[in-house]
Amino acid sequence: MTQSPMRTADTPAPDGTGPTGRRRANGASDGTGSTAGSDAAGASDAPLSPATLEEIAGTARDVVDEISTVVEGKADAASLAVMVLLAGGHVLVEDVPGTGKTMLAKSLAAALGADRHRIQFTPDLLPGDVTGASIFDQAAGRFEFRPGAVFTQVLLADEINRASPKTQSALLEAMEERQVSVDGQTYALPEPFMVVATANPVEMEGTYRLPEAQRDRFLAQMTMGYPVASAEARMLSAQAGPVPDGDRELVDSVRARTDPATIAAYVRAIRRVHAAPALVEYAVRLAAATREHPRSVLGASPRAGVHLLRAAKAHAAMGARGFVEPGDLRAVISPVWRHRLHLSPGALSRGATADDVLEDVLAQVPVA
Repeated sequence: MTQSPMRTADTPAPDGTGPTGRRRANGASDGTGSTAGSDAAGASDAPLSPATLEEIAGTARDVVDEISTVVEGKADAASLAVMVLLAGGHVLVEDVPGTGKTMLAKSLAAALGADRHRIQFTPDLLPGDVTGASIFDQAAGRFEFRPGAVFTQVLLADEINRASPKTQSALLEAMEERQVSVDGQTYALPEPFMVVATANPVEMEGTYRLPEAQRDRFLAQMTMGYPVASAEARMLSAQAGPVPDGDRELVDSVRARTDPATIAAYVRAIRRVHAAPALVEYAVRLAAATREHPRSVLGASPRAGVHLLRAAKAHAAMGARGFVEPGDLRAVISPVWRHRLHLSPGALSRGATADDVLEDVLAQVPVA
């Protein structure tokens, strides 16, 4: 993903007063209050103020930098994860074991100061282990709901494709509607709520392919890839070296650079980043082109179009802009759409990929 320039933690705001409403690195408030909170509470169609946009961009940069202290050489992956969070979505990380997928999810939650739960998906995992279940309380003589691991702010669904499709689908309602329904009762999930799911390649033994309905609920998909040699050497030194007193693992050294309430306000505020009608129509034409492409048998869904615009708005906000440009759509279209496309057998036999189709679509569909 192309990274836009973002203000660092020490860069002053345009009025010279410093980063407004930001949480300092040590976790103490700067005392000015969050401008995003007031913006989010304002008129639903009012443009975001420059101060709020600078605040969002700076906080995003802080979180990416903090993640990069433990996930070496993967600033682009960290930036994409933060963008998905600000867009109010979920991310699917597909790669071979040992490339830092779990570390990315843990460090993201730690840098947000958010609650996190981890579910190790296995073939014997049950849906109730994810959502929770009603347990009969003999002392009270009634059923009592016991929340499952999904009741958190950052959920790490580790190796999600090792569980059965029935258990995988237990996340569908939570991912789309931010709620869980059990025994006729609906329970709201906390804000913000983000699923970071990791998956091994589908050709590995003991895995189940994710249902298309669930893949479509992930706003973005990415791979970690292997780090460059210098970053891998730093990673080996850090993770094989001594652990500071009081810490159990490397991720314990990650500092909270913001807080969940602030992030939730950012997510609401970013929805008000302006997308011109012409850009909305451009997104619709791009989606139609993926459905009609000769190498595609399944193109981008309407939900994919919604996710593309939300991701473009988050990308613009991370660049401290209150409006979406065509470059924002082009920058995020690959991670947002490639996991939703299905290519024809003939195209796959010739080595074509979803990214190839998206490149064709971007080249063929004019902006206006």
